[in-house]
Amino acid sequence: MHHEFFRAIAMLAVGAGAWFSTIDGALSAEGGKRYVIIHADDAGMSHSVNRGTIEGLERGIVSSASIMVPCPWFPEFAAYARQHPEHDYGIHLTLNSEWTYYRWGPVAPREKVPSLIDDQGYLWDNVPQVAEHARAEEVEIELRAQIERAKKFGVPLSHLDTHMGAVVSRPDLVKVYVKLGTEYDLPVLFIRPTAENNVAKQYPGVEVMARVLDEHKLPMLDALFQFYEHGSYEARKKKYLDTLRNLKPGVSQIIIHCGVDGPELRAITSSVDIRDTDRRVFTDPEVIDEVKRMGVEVISWKQFRAMKDKAAGSGK
Repeated sequence: MHHEFFRAIAMLAVGAGAWFSTIDGALSAEGGKRYVIIHADDAGMSHSVNRGTIEGLERGIVSSASIMVPCPWFPEFAAYARQHPEHDYGIHLTLNSEWTYYRWGPVAPREKVPSLIDDQGYLWDNVPQVAEHARAEEVEIELRAQIERAKKFGVPLSHLDTHMGAVVSRPDLVKVYVKLGTEYDLPVLFIRPTAENNVAKQYPGVEVMARVLDEHKLPMLDALFQFYEHGSYEARKKKYLDTLRNLKPGVSQIIIHCGVDGPELRAITSSVDIRDTDRRVFTDPEVIDEVKRMGVEVISWKQFRAMKDKAAGSGK
């Protein structure tokens, strides 16, 4: 297993038109209905990302968001989450700090997680560095600290996922990821391996972790999509609508990144147009109306978990 795990799954779904036929629990009994989680990553990263994410949740069809606890603007978004528990919030488990001048360190004391930091005291710049240096026991210390800090700030949690796939960059780190999900009784972003998607053959150990999630009655996605590339508003809007239109039965997730174009975001990242466009697409009234006409039901991770629990209770 390596850091391309979720990216590879997304490419399978997008490029090959593949879909994952095992639909969790009660969902399979509903006539092949199509569900999608519109999920905004990176809340807490910056003020402009917070603004964009909140706009997507309040004015658009963004149904879930995940928060980067180590980042400087985490307290702002945590306050919003505490005041608006009606929305859906996960922890974007973070092990790297990828921007050139806008950096963050661990939540845990640095002396407890020395394998997670570079010579300047920040989290490693990229996922390959995490995979090379990080000790699993220190990863667990840090990720547990992130979850506990979010809880201390009053964030109502619905799930866990992973920033840039760093938590799935090695098999032992995947075990930590799944362990934390089961311990905190929170679903984790995970693709159910099936014969159709061939995930188990490409990534040994995935099936074992899937069985652990099943034993704890935690839901798994059927498909995952992400389009993190530059393009015009109209081109990206079309790509998202085509993806939504062609969703297969089951529960899919589309990962997006919301932000508001401006000096702050431009000083941080070269992905300004992607983030600003994602916000605009998923608050666009035409997009919202079109999704309704498609018959695709937008749900949150809280709803996904509730459906899974209902299925388990009914014995289906």
